[in-house]
Amino acid sequence: MSRPLAFDPIEEAARRWEARWPKAASAMAAATSVVRVQQLVVAAVDAALRPYGLTFARFEALRLLAFSREGALPLSRMGPRLMVHPTSVTNVVDRLEADGLVERVPHPTDRRTTLARITPAGRALVEEATEAVNASGFGLDALGEDQARALVALLRPVRAAAGDFSAQGPADPEPLPAPRPAPRPKDRSTNTRTSE
Repeated sequence: MSRPLAFDPIEEAARRWEARWPKAASAMAAATSVVRVQQLVVAAVDAALRPYGLTFARFEALRLLAFSREGALPLSRMGPRLMVHPTSVTNVVDRLEADGLVERVPHPTDRRTTLARITPAGRALVEEATEAVNASGFGLDALGEDQARALVALLRPVRAAAGDFSAQGPADPEPLPAPRPAPRPKDRSTNTRTSE
């Protein structure tokens, strides 16, 4: 990006909006700020994941599987948890499977269901990639811990209203599994995977 502006362009847009549409000015400024911060977050996370040959969608799928009790979930349960369409889950799992990071296995009791199960290589990669993403601050390192928590709380009603989750549902749908020791990282200097 070039030299920073001497003024905040979103604040200036809000000032002009206020003159014409005063009831919508705050919402416009908030939405524009969220969109701009989303760009910054994506850039930071993508940069952190690039050395591992992962996109954010692939990283999230691996992280979800690694967090699950058995390291496996039905594809039908992954979509809602990742907040994506089932077709997107299928595409992500296809790419992860092609890279040997996930495998499809039959459900042990329901023949109609296929599970995506993280492989040892997938678990090792996601642990290493998670360290890199955490170190990136998710593009939000200008915020303190309390500010980040406040931001999550501010955005939660918007997400609930959009149907991401039921505001009356349990706060913790599954007990957390005991942490597994992270596998030893491999040398990533020869990584040939490409982002999908």
